[in-house]
Amino acid sequence: MLRHHDQLQLVDYLHGGFPLVDRPFAAVGQALGWSEDQVIESLHQLLASGVLTRFGPLFQIERAGGQFMLAALAVPPERFDEVTALVNALPEVAHNYRRDHPQLNMWFVLAAESAEGVARAAQRIEQATGLPVFQFPKEHEYRVELRLPLLPAEGDRHGPGRL
Repeated sequence: MLRHHDQLQLVDYLHGGFPLVDRPFAAVGQALGWSEDQVIESLHQLLASGVLTRFGPLFQIERAGGQFMLAALAVPPERFDEVTALVNALPEVAHNYRRDHPQLNMWFVLAAESAEGVARAAQRIEQATGLPVFQFPKEHEYRVELRLPLLPAEGDRHGPGRL
């Protein structure tokens, strides 16, 4: 099992980018003084324990011809679990969240290879649930990167992890 400091070191290092080389885990290991196998096993442990919920690239799907669509439903409270199961059964659905909104209480993202694929997924949800899907197309894309260092900077007496 990874020590807490090792977990922080790995996550902090990977947050800054991932090497685009033939053996990226070996490159990460070399930078951290670890073996390639240690890096891979550590990531498996972080995912299995829930410390990390996802490890992978973020794509700009529109550049490849695909589409993301923010969508919402107004789900009667007594049907929420049932509708959640129906919506989440579609492979095009990601990031499904319950929200405290007077009308639209289920928000999710539809992702497909085309605008038509998103429309078909929304239609399947409407047919399965009997509820209208409200779609909110992206008007403008913003890139915001929030990076919170997990380890103190060299010589920092008051950084993260310090009391």
